[in-house]
Amino acid sequence: METDISDSSLPVFKALASPVRLHIIQKLSNRKMSVQDLATELKLSDTIILMHLNKLAQAGIVKFERVGHNKVSRLQVDNINVHFPQAIYSEFEHYETQVPVGHFTNFSVTPSCGLAGKDDYIGKVDNPAYFMDPARISAGMIWWCNGFVEYQFPNYLAKNDKLEMLDLSMELGSEFPFSNNVWPSDITFYINGTEIGTWTSPGDFSDIRGKYTPEWVPDNVNQYGVLKTLRLTHDGSFLEGQPFTNVSLEDLDTHRETFSVRFGIKKNAKNNGGCCIFGHGFGNYNQDIEMKLFHS
Repeated sequence: METDISDSSLPVFKALASPVRLHIIQKLSNRKMSVQDLATELKLSDTIILMHLNKLAQAGIVKFERVGHNKVSRLQVDNINVHFPQAIYSEFEHYETQVPVGHFTNFSVTPSCGLAGKDDYIGKVDNPAYFMDPARISAGMIWWCNGFVEYQFPNYLAKNDKLEMLDLSMELGSEFPFSNNVWPSDITFYINGTEIGTWTSPGDFSDIRGKYTPEWVPDNVNQYGVLKTLRLTHDGSFLEGQPFTNVSLEDLDTHRETFSVRFGIKKNAKNNGGCCIFGHGFGNYNQDIEMKLFHS
């Protein structure tokens, strides 16, 4: 589950702010349990247990289902990522561009693959030819197994601007037919033809619906990803503020008219689990692929 520091996330934090509910989560991490089973093990009344389960369910942490004549609860998430507001380096001016996920300029993909818009799939699923369909520019979600997609960002740096930092932000996940919450995939980032590094996506998530994913998208397919921020400085690259690789701004050709950005799945990747990119109107963050060029 992906969440952030906002009022809409309060149900999650409130649900976790209880020793009883934490004990319930621990119990459900081993197996599905009925209200009566939980009440017996925790030595509490059925009424109190049900109250706590309802709060966990409202937060999307547990889910109720029927097993025969019994109503049981099961854990719906295996991790919760909390994203804090990002610090902006105010001493640098910056140029900011968001490119929709359907505005790629080059690609080579293999099934399973496809594109989705706000009302339906775009073209036929699992047919790479539709990645050249003119309607692709309205896509809010794209996915593929092996191969890559590449985007072009304008280089607005003026002659006297010195690039001090480059940020690339996007919502990414793995790709599995329908979905698989535990499906690691090695996604490699390239900028201007230079390989920056590889991040392993933990899965292709459908444990809960994406905050912005359209209603027409079935519950059992890609719902949301993980928001990642790749940062390049003169000292190297960083992912979510943590050291990533030794590739720095000096390794890039920054005098071109555009910055090319490629997301790729290598054929020899240890975790060959595909890639899904979520853009505006899909996933949990309602943003396209964003680039910021900080300069002095």
